[in-house]
Amino acid sequence: MLENATRICDARFGNIYSWDGEALYMLAAHNTPPAFGEARRRLPARPTSHIRRMVETKAPSNVADLAANEDYIERHPGAVAAVELGGVRSFLAVPMLKENEMIGSFSLYRQEVRPFTDKQVALVTSFAAQAVIAIENARLLNELRQRTTDLTEALEQQTATSEVLQVISSSPGDLQPVFAAMLESAVRICDAKFGNIQSWDGELFSLVATHNTPPAFAEARNRLLHRPSPKAPAGRMVATKTVVHVVDLAADQGYIEERAPITVAAVELGGVRTILYVPMLKENELIGVFTLCRQQVRPFTDKIALVRTLPHRPSSPSRTRA
Repeated sequence: MLENATRICDARFGNIYSWDGEALYMLAAHNTPPAFGEARRRLPARPTSHIRRMVETKAPSNVADLAANEDYIERHPGAVAAVELGGVRSFLAVPMLKENEMIGSFSLYRQEVRPFTDKQVALVTSFAAQAVIAIENARLLNELRQRTTDLTEALEQQTATSEVLQVISSSPGDLQPVFAAMLESAVRICDAKFGNIQSWDGELFSLVATHNTPPAFAEARNRLLHRPSPKAPAGRMVATKTVVHVVDLAADQGYIEERAPITVAAVELGGVRTILYVPMLKENELIGVFTLCRQQVRPFTDKIALVRTLPHRPSSPSRTRA
């Protein structure tokens, strides 16, 4: 649209802006001088006199000579950037309206004093209306994609829950297959690298199940006593009985300052960077922890709610040892 409008209206370059009620933010550009484009992307355009008129009247603003305009004479930053970085003299700003509310501006610029004609103003107004339709279509498409994603995630969760329930029903006296199914589902759906389940006896965590855990880390985890310090992520989870999400374990106090053996093993043997601790509660009492690990700094999303909703046996995991 910008390329066509710029060519047909014999402009030098053009920009499309969004409007948030206070300032204009560049969305697209065609042939815009790099320095001016960078300034527009870096600093939103606060209302100058012509922008205020456009907002108030919801009508096009056709400026014959910006260098002779009060906004430039009074050294308004937006006008100064346009004239001195973009070489702007004549320009046209047409409001983009949705249900009679301004959502942006379709703007064309000339580097000489040559105002746009009424015919050109009408043409750009038509382009602005098309831009609004394109933005609305994009919004609807994004909403549809998000709904599709949500439905897909819901189906994944239902499938995972069904798989775990099937394992539970087929293994009435054996927790190990149940834990294995839970870990496999959570690691896969949450896009983690590996996961562990640990029991809690009030003082120590004990490893009871793993999925895809690096062997050196699993061996160290079985060998080392894990009595979490209050400042450690696991200690915070014990105290609060809530999910603890560590974006970068290698930057955590437990690794850098305390050098807690379990934390050191996780980082240096397991390659853990982002880790999630999900408490396993029975009648509001902590009986264990479900951990998911990534080997790069990449925070988990709200999909972690899946880990809390996977079905589990009422029996304490402390009865089983890996």
